[in-house]
This record gives sequence, structure tokens and C-alpha cells, in this order.
Amino acid sequence: MSRRYPIISITGSSGAGTTSVKKTFENIFRRENVVAAYIEGDAFHRYDRAEMRSLMAERAERGNKHFSHFSPETNLFEELEKLFRDYAETGTGTTRHYVHDEEESRVYGAKPGTFTAWEALPENSDLLFYEGLHGAVVTDKVNVAQHADLKIGVVPVINLEWIQKLHRDRSHRGYSTEAVTDTILRRMPDYVNYICPQFTETDINFQRVPTVDTSNPFIARWIPTPDESMVVIRLKNPRGIDFPYLLSMIPNSFMSRANSIVVHGAKLDLAMQLILTPLILQLIERKRRTI
Repeated sequence: MSRRYPIISITGSSGAGTTSVKKTFENIFRRENVVAAYIEGDAFHRYDRAEMRSLMAERAERGNKHFSHFSPETNLFEELEKLFRDYAETGTGTTRHYVHDEEESRVYGAKPGTFTAWEALPENSDLLFYEGLHGAVVTDKVNVAQHADLKIGVVPVINLEWIQKLHRDRSHRGYSTEAVTDTILRRMPDYVNYICPQFTETDINFQRVPTVDTSNPFIARWIPTPDESMVVIRLKNPRGIDFPYLLSMIPNSFMSRANSIVVHGAKLDLAMQLILTPLILQLIERKRRTI
């Protein structure tokens, strides 16, 4: 953690909705004139797309059916922690981009499924913003979570997470339902061991809960809409959070526990704006007092 160079980390599984949360942060940064240096979690995968496919096939032949993008073996956890540590100390660090598709290929000048060259972060940023799979990961060798000043978990109930992943991977990446299902099954041990534990490290968790039947996510024809959902917002340390104010500002919200507020799915962006804006401004004010 750093008073002068704060770090915000958004963590969640594939299909959890971290990209949508990132957009809310971008709106807050724009409105409050905060300059963020952005980090993509996919940039810290160890293997490119072709290498990963080859290794998965090789490990499967050896009987390992659970080789996945979630594990320490397939990610550069040490490099990610070093980036967080370097930024917290100096306000700089080194990162790269993972090129997902043809559109990004035109932007970055690299083939889809590959990485760009490592390069320094932009200078004079107000804070570092990470969005990806491992923003609060802790193992016996690394502790990324300890370096972030504000850690946000995005963790919809599991059936909804699978529905969102199924629809995204089929519509945007051309995968079949069977292929996505195989991916979910292959990742499950690493999901339990390396994704779930992060949500005990996060300061705030946003968990979307559908209010329609999602009992078989593999045949769901539509993703439940915000109007068909509630969101449970859990704050690890509720001290300083004005819950009466939030309840008055967010229609039909209520407290489910002393540190949890439940809001209608359509009010998630409003809730995030109300909760996160003061926390971001606190980080910026703390930074300015050190300069």
C-alpha cells in the first residue's frame, strides 16, 4: 500500500463482469479528473494463445485435465507483484498487452493471441488501476493483495457467472457451448484454490444475484438483465460508510447484515458511484498531502 502512489485492484473470474465495473471507474476518473495507469490482468499470463493450447493438449495426454489460466503455473504472479510493488514505491513499472482479437490487433500491431513488448507505464499518473483475474491473489510465494489500497471483488453467483461466460464466449469468441463447458470444468480446481480465496482479501465485493430461474445455466437463452437481479454489496470494513445516506439515495435498498447492503440490479452503477467516489477521492487527497 502506498500513500503517494495508490493502487486500485478489480478482481473477478472470466465472465464475472469486471469489465463493466471498470467502465464505472473510468466514468468516475473522468468526472473527478483522475489520471489512471491501466493494467490488464491478461497481460500477466505466462503463455500466449498458441502455447497455451499446445500445453493443454500435452497435459491432457498426461492425464492432467485441469491445466488452466487460473493457476500460478500459467501466470506471472511474481512479475505482477513486482509491478504493484514498484508502482507503490516509485509511481512507475512495466507492463504489456494481451491482444484478444483483430480489433485489438490493429490497435497494438500484434497478432491476436499474442503479447506486445514490455514497456513502461505512462508517467505522472494519479493511481494504478488493475482489472483481471488475480488482483488480490495470495500464494505461498506471492502476496499481490498487500500492495493494493482498494480491492474490489466482482463475483456474481456461480450460475450467473457461467451464463455470462457462455454467452460472451459463444457470441464474441465463436466457441461452442461444449467447448465453454469443458473450459469451466477444467478450471474448477484452480477456481476454488486461486480465485475464490481472493474475495476474503477484497475491501468491497459486488455480487449480482438473479431473481429468475438460472438452475441450468448451460441451456439459458438470455443473460438475466439488471432488472431481473439484485446486488449484494459487502464491505469488509464498514467504518466511515454512511449507510443511512446510501439507503436514502438508492431506492428499494436495504441492509442484510451490518456490513452489507442490497440494491436493485438496475441501481448498481448508482450504488458504485456513491460508494466508490468518496473512497477514490480519499486516495487522491492522501496522495496530494504527501507531495
